[in-house]
Amino acid sequence: MKLLLTSDGITNKSIAKALFDLVGKKPEETTIAMIPTAMNVSPADKKWFAEALYQIGQLDLKLLDIVDISALPKEIWLSRLEAADVLFFNGGNSFHLMHSLKESGLISILPELLKTRVYAGLSAGSTVTAPDLASASKSRKDFYEKNFGYNSEDALNFADFYIKSHLNAPYFPERTKENLLSKAKNFNKPVYALDYNSALKVIDGNIEVISEGEYHIFNQELNAKKS
Repeated sequence: MKLLLTSDGITNKSIAKALFDLVGKKPEETTIAMIPTAMNVSPADKKWFAEALYQIGQLDLKLLDIVDISALPKEIWLSRLEAADVLFFNGGNSFHLMHSLKESGLISILPELLKTRVYAGLSAGSTVTAPDLASASKSRKDFYEKNFGYNSEDALNFADFYIKSHLNAPYFPERTKENLLSKAKNFNKPVYALDYNSALKVIDGNIEVISEGEYHIFNQELNAKKS
């Protein structure tokens, strides 16, 4: 399985190169399906999504599609995901994304799709690849449980580690190295803290950090495959 797990999307040339290395095609031959579903329940400002979409739009792709799995019938979204080289899961609320993956039925189809496609994630889209959602935002979990009655911490379990996005971001003032190090002690897996310019390139469990910024690996001594 091939994964590109980002904090904020395709924010620099190094991350873009990693994406197309995983795809094995030139940008002009590549189709990306952006799945925006995670952000549907977040009441926050969405300028970040406009920026992420703009950055992807600058890649000179063959095609960029937007496929909301919670708004379309399966026969529509499935054919469009099958036509893509990259399934790009957007940020937002990771609990809503997992709930939607289950409700739509995509969760059972995704492993087969990813035999020949790349999984890319932005923030929540990266968070849900972990063994569970224990590292996800408690406030977003509480919000989602209160409004939607969903309290599961199930995740996709595609990766044997956790990701904390938005390291040092002004809009997440608690995401400092010191705070994340303290929280990482509660987990029995490695925790990767990624800033705006950092991502993980993962091929069959082997991890390569792609960064033009700052990142930290906590609990690195624990059992996760590394390159």
